Amino acid sequence: MYALIDANSFYASCESVFDPSIRDKPIVVLTNNDGCICAANRKAKELNIPKFEAYFKVREQCEKHGVVVRSSNYELYSDLSCRMMNVIGRYADEQYIYSIDESFLHFKNYQQVIDDFTSYGRQIRRAVYKETRLPVCVGIAATPTLAKAANHAAKKIKQYRGVAVIDNEGTRQYILSSMKVGDVWGIGRKISVRLNADNIFTALQLANMPHRLARMNFNVEIERTVRELNSEPCIHWDEVRQPKKQIYSTRSFGERVFDIELLREALSQHVTIAAKKLRQQNSMVKQMVIFASSSPFDKRPIHRKLLHKFAVPTNDTAIMLHAVSDAINKLFVSGVPFYRAGVGCLELIDSQFLQHDLFEPSRDNPTLMNCIDAINQRYGRDTVKHAAIGNEKKWNMRREFLSPAYTSDWSALPKIGC
Repeated sequence: MYALIDANSFYASCESVFDPSIRDKPIVVLTNNDGCICAANRKAKELNIPKFEAYFKVREQCEKHGVVVRSSNYELYSDLSCRMMNVIGRYADEQYIYSIDESFLHFKNYQQVIDDFTSYGRQIRRAVYKETRLPVCVGIAATPTLAKAANHAAKKIKQYRGVAVIDNEGTRQYILSSMKVGDVWGIGRKISVRLNADNIFTALQLANMPHRLARMNFNVEIERTVRELNSEPCIHWDEVRQPKKQIYSTRSFGERVFDIELLREALSQHVTIAAKKLRQQNSMVKQMVIFASSSPFDKRPIHRKLLHKFAVPTNDTAIMLHAVSDAINKLFVSGVPFYRAGVGCLELIDSQFLQHDLFEPSRDNPTLMNCIDAINQRYGRDTVKHAAIGNEKKWNMRREFLSPAYTSDWSALPKIGC
């Protein structure tokens, strides 16, 4: 059996964890630079506030109904996600973290331990809320895809009260018949349109499609989905997640950048982030692309990029920063209002397979990098940093409605009056 535990409106729920005064209010969370609505809790959805709509279009509606607006607080969300996953991981031998707010559990030889999965799911739900104050829904079934469907039912069908278990044929048919085919895990918008053209509108109708027809008309992935909806496990995950083949760090600016030094600082920040990710997965980069651009909606948009090849693969922040210094004069154009910048590590190798060069010895300082990473891990991001990043960060993204980073910043610890 598999379980999928999914947080309800995760970003919005995180905002209310340390602020009980807004738990009963509609909450929306905005994307980078406070552009669009990326998350809304149940009360906000009941007010018909659309997700992914530009905030300036619904500002008056939010103010009229007293909606709590928050900027994306990624530091808070990341930490609360880790805490939630640690609680969930206690309830099974195998855990697979699918996203920041979703986690699968796989139960093996469960018969002698768990005699009631509904009760077990409620136990997981209570534990997560008690220890993190995050509301979650639990779906349990014989395959990952069915567990996703059960989780969907736990959220949408009131009678399940947050926990749905598909453990018999009647429940399977009832839940799948009440679920749109477009809501099935792995069925995208284009495939959904094609299925609707073939008079397949519900998940149950998809499950009843002949396997051979699913493969012939679509692909092997759709066939696996059909098999999974019929309680035949076909999807498996690796016990060890494969390292990324490319690593990017890029973001738009909170305000346009016209100064070469500010652009250098922004690119240096992205290099620092990318280098840390390289070290985390024990990788080194051979080629790095450095780019900066104005807005694509400008009258004369400009996009500049430069490919830097390292003589010896590296994951040392200092060496990668030298590449930015070499490239900045070629990227910068006077008078251009730069809107976005970033770096991409394109050709990665595993550190243990590094081929050393007799005439080009590595200049990496792994001891220093490990020391910096350890200090920042313990005391917070950028506690120790390279001077190239700067201090004021005028180019940082705009977050006017940002809540405190309660769990990762000493100065933001919640204050309790006694």
